[in-house]
Amino acid sequence: MSETNSSATAEGAGGTPSAAEAAAPHRYTAALAAEIEARWQDFWDADGTYEAPNPSGDLAGDPELAARPKKFIMDMFPYPSGAGLHVGHPLGYIATDVFARFQRMTGHNVLHSLGFDAFGLPAEQYAVQTGTHPRVSTEANIVNMKAQLRRLGLGHDKRRSFATIDPEYYKWTQWIFLQIFNSWYDDELRKARPIADLVAQFESGERAVPGSTRAWSELSAKERADVLGGFRLAYASDAPVNWCPGLGTVLANEEVTADGRSERGNFPVFKAKLRQWNMRITAYADRLLEDLDALDWPEAIKLQQRNWIGRSEGARVDFPVTDSASITVFTTRQDTLFGATYMVLAPEHELVDSLVPAAWPEGTREAWTGGHATPAEAVAKYRATAAAKSDVERQADAKEKTGVFTGAYATNPVSGERVPVFIADYVLMGYGTGAIMAVPAHDTRDFAFARAFDLPMRCVVEPSDDRGTDPSTWDDAFASYDAKIVNSSGEEIRLDGLGVVDAKARVTEWLERKGIGRGTVNFRLRDWLFSRQRYWGEPFPIVYDEDGVAHALPESMLPLELPEVDDYSPRTFEPDDADTQPETPLSRNEDWVNVTLDLGDGPKKYRRETNTMPNWAGSCWYELRYLDPRNDQRLVDPDIERYWMGPREGQPTGGVDLYVGGAEHAVLHLLYARFWSKVLFDLGHISSAEPFHKLFNQGMIQAYVYRDSRGFPVPAAEVEERDGGYFFQGEPVKRELGKMGKSLKNAVTPDEICEEYGADTLRLYEMAMGPLDVSRPWDTRAVVGQYRLLQRLWRLIVDEATGEVTVVDAEPGEDTLRALHKAIDGVRQDLEGLRFNTAIAKITELNNHLTKAGGAVPRPVAEALVLLVAPLAPHIAEELWRRLGHTDSVVHQDFPVADPAYVVDEAVTCVVQIKGKVKARLEVPSAISDEELEKVALADERVVAALGGAGIRKVIVRAPKLVNIVPA
Repeated sequence: MSETNSSATAEGAGGTPSAAEAAAPHRYTAALAAEIEARWQDFWDADGTYEAPNPSGDLAGDPELAARPKKFIMDMFPYPSGAGLHVGHPLGYIATDVFARFQRMTGHNVLHSLGFDAFGLPAEQYAVQTGTHPRVSTEANIVNMKAQLRRLGLGHDKRRSFATIDPEYYKWTQWIFLQIFNSWYDDELRKARPIADLVAQFESGERAVPGSTRAWSELSAKERADVLGGFRLAYASDAPVNWCPGLGTVLANEEVTADGRSERGNFPVFKAKLRQWNMRITAYADRLLEDLDALDWPEAIKLQQRNWIGRSEGARVDFPVTDSASITVFTTRQDTLFGATYMVLAPEHELVDSLVPAAWPEGTREAWTGGHATPAEAVAKYRATAAAKSDVERQADAKEKTGVFTGAYATNPVSGERVPVFIADYVLMGYGTGAIMAVPAHDTRDFAFARAFDLPMRCVVEPSDDRGTDPSTWDDAFASYDAKIVNSSGEEIRLDGLGVVDAKARVTEWLERKGIGRGTVNFRLRDWLFSRQRYWGEPFPIVYDEDGVAHALPESMLPLELPEVDDYSPRTFEPDDADTQPETPLSRNEDWVNVTLDLGDGPKKYRRETNTMPNWAGSCWYELRYLDPRNDQRLVDPDIERYWMGPREGQPTGGVDLYVGGAEHAVLHLLYARFWSKVLFDLGHISSAEPFHKLFNQGMIQAYVYRDSRGFPVPAAEVEERDGGYFFQGEPVKRELGKMGKSLKNAVTPDEICEEYGADTLRLYEMAMGPLDVSRPWDTRAVVGQYRLLQRLWRLIVDEATGEVTVVDAEPGEDTLRALHKAIDGVRQDLEGLRFNTAIAKITELNNHLTKAGGAVPRPVAEALVLLVAPLAPHIAEELWRRLGHTDSVVHQDFPVADPAYVVDEAVTCVVQIKGKVKARLEVPSAISDEELEKVALADERVVAALGGAGIRKVIVRAPKLVNIVPA
């Protein structure tokens, strides 16, 4: 807003020097801050100040360094956007930098670096629009972002930085993919094993070939590949996917909005069956749940992951349709089987086509047919309608339930009754088996569907209210896990009178004995769709032979680099054209796609995979690359990985010591990274079963958005505030709090603030705005408060007129010692707990105490104050430390330790009550014991007088602040 910088200029922040500045040439100003900050940043780079030694090198020759505890601190990967940073972006980076600096000063060997997650759609979309190679624009963005981050004084080990687009990096992303591709999950051992172990079991006959009576040796190469594909942790399959014609690519569920459109571009998304790569993350569902308990993560994030994985116990039940075909359902309420009066399949269910008869069965109700002449026509029409809806829309509790009868009937296995089979969009292929047994009396959605299609309902769980047992008279279904089972007895099994738990157990035992079902555990989690029909991503290290069998490239052929292409665009289609197929940019480079290779059995012709990996791939393992970033012989040196990430006391699964980032990645990046870590751990490549031990979610820096009468954002910096209203070019505008960004015209860049106040001021302001995990509004006018704090700090040590240091070699007084050590104690605790705002408040309080005390500051106090400030405002701290006569960097100095004798108050006021009324106030030592305090209180003449000789029944003492006397 227009008056933003008025108070700042008065304090000498930028602009024309004021008279006060001319009289104080050595005053701390924005210009001086810029000079100091640039000089120390150059020094840190040249000196390698933040370079963290590894155990196999520097530590081995330095026993003192080797004895230090380690601390591995990470930020979530930034994406190098062409728009650059606004002041909201560095919040987490500054926080981890402050914490890392504090850890160095408390004796830790700290690893803190920052790389770039550089594959993905934005650069590719820019390439499509301009013809600029994605690498060119991305690398330019990285250069710009590095410059912005450097200006903030972040203490990163720059030797360890990298980008996911570096071939030497994605070589190992491809290598990890091949480890997953060449692995299977052994359910008995509960771990991944090499696929060669599984092949050996098939060859020896220890394990039978699934679905075949033939021996392994009798199968063709393609048949063997198909069998192994059913076990591999990375596999290709024809599966329902989210096809977005407008983007020309397939999307993961998480990339589709609630209204069934692409998160990027807002195009319609349809269900389609395509051949895609998948990761069998579902094999790890139980372990992903179990190991959450060992992690120091916010409970809200753990809950999101538990809900996303969605573990539920129940039974699979077969409903015969013909003599040779059955519909299998998963249910958590097998106790209600007698109440199943119809079935519903997801429209995409593979059995639908085989179930549909040529004509409607005699007596089919008109409401069931949708008005169509044949079942095939009804099913086709309904499928087309359902395909246009998102999963979220299909699951929404819409008032009107839709569906059509398939023309087929199944048999309820417990009652023997024929039940009609429908398709309906409220049943999804993504959960269970894609089919349900409908128990309308005891499920709200089934109840609504049954009412809409006039289907029978049977009460099998006795209601606890007065509604009776006739569902036709009910307003809604009755659901309960604490009730008796009724109307549920047949010739072979009787459930009447049992509770839900006992009935479920009896049904499960009966199903397993009859061979028509089994108790099982189901998960909401689906396998991870791992293909993108884009150019700017990691190529798959996979080739196909003439029979379509997939072959892994040997490690010697990695990295498989992206080829040049003439057109970066995937083939896009009309957004509403669902009947299309993807065409990838890579497929157009024939020389790259069709190759002759020798994979160990002589030169042969192969066809490369033309999909690319999703942008999540590179961020699934990047914590490991920070450890050993230049290793071209192996993923990571085992000793180095064990030192930085291995299990230790309090961290049984190992991992990064502190990982800071946004909560929006709870069920995407975090879940995927955990899966990759577990596979690598199982295969013996790493010692840490979890990637991130402690997770902290920072809040968001928000900003005011100003909208004109049309609702369009206007430039926030040009808005004026007058008489309680807001105006842009004389016209009133509305103000609302929202995100900060270029599109909302309210972005403030860190460069602007650094220019106006200096980087240390920006660092302090962002850390002082409030608790780190809470969102807070940006206010440029408030930045000046932290600028003034730094000016007062400077004046305590440096004479603004001469530039000379003014501290004295004298012992501080008692009051100053107490203020100092209380600040040291509080700041140390706050920095350890990531409470940076309260740490700054305590530093401000100490600074104010010294300012009010007047006179020269004693050297021990000045030096301690500089050390307290150093993690938060490192440039000014480094400068003052040098001016105080030190030649070593402040970065590796010991953080001050409080003297307990000065931390506690010398005396406190104790209230003495008789019958709850205050009778005396005593000044007592803060460390006084309960026994001593009781003696002092009972001896006080005011207390003696108030008791008037009465006896004492009870004395309650809460030293040092309360004594409560109860007379007899």
